[in-house]
Amino acid sequence: MLTLFKKIFVWWNQETIGTKIKTIFFGKYVGKDHLGNKYYESKKGKRWVIYSDEIDASKIPVEWYSWMHFTRNRIEKNHDLKKFDWQKPHQHNQTGTDKAYYPNKDKNHANEKRYKSWKS
Repeated sequence: MLTLFKKIFVWWNQETIGTKIKTIFFGKYVGKDHLGNKYYESKKGKRWVIYSDEIDASKIPVEWYSWMHFTRNRIEKNHDLKKFDWQKPHQHNQTGTDKAYYPNKDKNHANEKRYKSWKS
């Protein structure tokens, strides 16, 4: 019962009932990325994504980002490009999490200012 309630009223959790109906009747399945996100397109050319987990636009890998934004390039035809050894795997935005980037992770220098204010 709670899951149905979440699907109907809590749009930020995952896809809503309206999106589900639109996907069933008007969506053509295009593909799926390595994160589990599914990509659809309508006959009129409108494109959307159904996220596998929490909805966050930064969870769209670069291979599918160009497709979502109608950027024409070689990725659009082949979503499973081979990557080079030096390329890192896609990560969503880590801001606000424990994995966020901080330039000075050393606790001794974390609060040290690199300038002096002129009002002291």
